[in-house]
Amino acid sequence: MKKRFARYGLVASAAALAASAMTASASAAGETAAQGGASSMIPSLLIMVLLFAVMYFILIRPQKKKEKEQKAMQRDLCVGDEVVTIGGIVGLVVKTTEDTVVIECGGDRSRLRMKKWAIQENVTVREDAERAREAAASEAQKKKEAKKKGKNADSSENNDDQGMLKD
Repeated sequence: MKKRFARYGLVASAAALAASAMTASASAAGETAAQGGASSMIPSLLIMVLLFAVMYFILIRPQKKKEKEQKAMQRDLCVGDEVVTIGGIVGLVVKTTEDTVVIECGGDRSRLRMKKWAIQENVTVREDAERAREAAASEAQKKKEAKKKGKNADSSENNDDQGMLKD
């Protein structure tokens, strides 16, 4: 949620900057138009192109990426996946066809047939990804601890050797 507000703030500040620059260039254009200059449109055009580029990279591109991931998730649904629909219904995929999915939900195991576009998220895939991430993190932690223990063992052996030399 904070990221969304930060993006809107960035877009609003970019729009304000562009508007102030346009105002400044418009006032300069009024002065140069009286002098017969036609090059005053270039800064305004440049600001518009810059504003469009900022809007593209902040708003349009991430949204398209998210839509592409959503469609890939819906396309890759398979039997046994636990899904959540747009309406909040949680169920287990029983059957998939080209554009529909049959899910089983509730204690009485009722079945619902829905369009694939109505599936919001695949809980099974998300849980598997979280488990893999946690496993990788714990493995890295174990390696780090083993490395730390190895250094401690080496330093204690070195201290023992130095003590023997002093005697």
